[in-house]
Order: sequence, then C-alpha cells, then structure tokens
Amino acid sequence: MLQLRNIHKTFNPNSVNEKHALQGLNLHLNAGDFATVIGGNGAGKSTMLNAISGVWPIDEGQILIDGADVTKLPEFKRATYLGRVFQDPMLGTATNMEIQENLALALRRGKKRTLRWGITHQERSQYRELLKTLDLGLEDRLTSKVGLLSGGQRQALTLLMATLTKPKLLLLDEHTAALDPKTAAKVLELSDRIIAENNLTALMVTHNMRDAITHGNRLIMLKDGQIILDIAGEEKKNLTVENLLAKFAVAAGEELANDRMLLS
Repeated sequence: MLQLRNIHKTFNPNSVNEKHALQGLNLHLNAGDFATVIGGNGAGKSTMLNAISGVWPIDEGQILIDGADVTKLPEFKRATYLGRVFQDPMLGTATNMEIQENLALALRRGKKRTLRWGITHQERSQYRELLKTLDLGLEDRLTSKVGLLSGGQRQALTLLMATLTKPKLLLLDEHTAALDPKTAAKVLELSDRIIAENNLTALMVTHNMRDAITHGNRLIMLKDGQIILDIAGEEKKNLTVENLLAKFAVAAGEELANDRMLLS
C-alpha cells in the first residue's frame, strides 16, 4: 500500500544550517499494516510524513501509494489517497464552521464541488450515526461550532473526518501528544477501532514508547533519517520498553538520550 524508495530530503542545503533529514529512507507497508513510528527529536519522523503528504518535494527517491507514483503530485492532489490527523487539534478542523459542515467537507475530499445544497437530510442522519460511535455526545451537537469543542473532542472529530472516505493510507502525527492522559487513551482507543473496522493501512508517529509497543502490528524506529529497527509479529507482541531500549542501543551503537521519549 505504501512504498518509499531511497527517499532523501535536505533542508537549508549548502548553508551552516544544512540538515539531511532523510537519508535514503526505504519503507514498504502492506495493505492493513498499522505501523507505529518512534525516534528521538530530529530522527525524521514528521519529515517522513510530510514527504508522504507532499507538503514539500523530496530531493531524491520515489513514493508510491497503492501502486500509484505520487512523487510529483502536489499536496492537494494526494488528498484522495490520504487521511491525516495532526498533533495540534486546531489543525484538522475549521473552527468557525459547524460540526456537520466539517464532516461535509471531509465527505467531499477529492471530489468535484457542485451548487447543490451542502448537507442533505440523508447526510445529516449519517453524520449523527457516525458521531454516536465516538460516544462523546456530539451527535446532538451537529450545528455547534467546532471551536466550542474540547481538544479531545476535536481530535476525535478530526480522526472521524480523516477516515470518512476510506483513505489508502492514514497518517497519525503524534495525534495524542497535546491531550491529557485520559483523553489521549480514549483517542488511541478510537484510532485502534476505526483502523481495525475499516481495515486501514496506517502510520502513527509517537514519542511514547509504551504506545508504540501496544498499538499496531509493526514498530519502526528512526535515527538520523534512516530506519534502524523494524519489529513485527511475535517479536513485537513480546516487546517491552526495556527490550526496546536495549535493541536501540545495539542498532544505533549508543544509549537513547531523549528526555521526551524516556519520560513518556
């Protein structure tokens, strides 16, 4: 479902601030894979997601989604392939629009617009049923402005919007990092359920080693723009934080020294 072939990306080339963020990155995800991605600051996690999304062009390499070469496609043309949930709950929704209007925009992602009524009665019923599955009481607040929702409610809504039209690939970019622990656990539970029910292929970036171990069927660790660990199957099921730290030390040739990862 996703192939990254020899991806290179350098920021500020030929300057004192030059940063080779991705260094020949290769990754292959099969349909239905749910891979968690972990690594220290500057490892290349968000850079990888931005490369897949087309936020900026890569310097070298090839990106294929479900067999289609999207390497040269601009960000808006990749919208039909991708769903994405950002770390900041403010980024995934239109604050001054109603909940039902946000869902209507998501339903029409990648489709041609017309001059028909924006939301039909049938769609309104569909949105209400979908919102019930979140168990947050939002099904009775269809006309509420999204800006009135809590961070957790907005992130749950964004997750629903990102998967409303089944994407080829779902990108979760530290989507629980800005939430309190209880709300984060709820959003992760929703993520697991939505991915499983729709048999989605997903990449979830996180700084939390326990979350990376608990969720998904593969765990990928990045360092200096390259994959140094790719753990799946029984090995991942039996993994502990201590094992992961030990494997990192062997693969990287050094101890992990990242406060954010260790404290989480």
